[in-house]
Amino acid sequence: MLPKDPVILLSYVNTALRDRYSSLQEFCEDTETDMVSLCSKLDAIDYHYSMENNQFI
Repeated sequence: MLPKDPVILLSYVNTALRDRYSSLQEFCEDTETDMVSLCSKLDAIDYHYSMENNQFI
């Protein structure tokens, strides 16, 4: 289960992307997370996924 708080979610996802996943798609498939919903939650706090950096910035 992913954290509900957007700031904690940001930290959790970026750490997972850095340590275990080569892409957001791979993370979402492995954790059974809806990518659009995840991006929406982080967009609400002005963070957007960068494929180049493989993190939300």
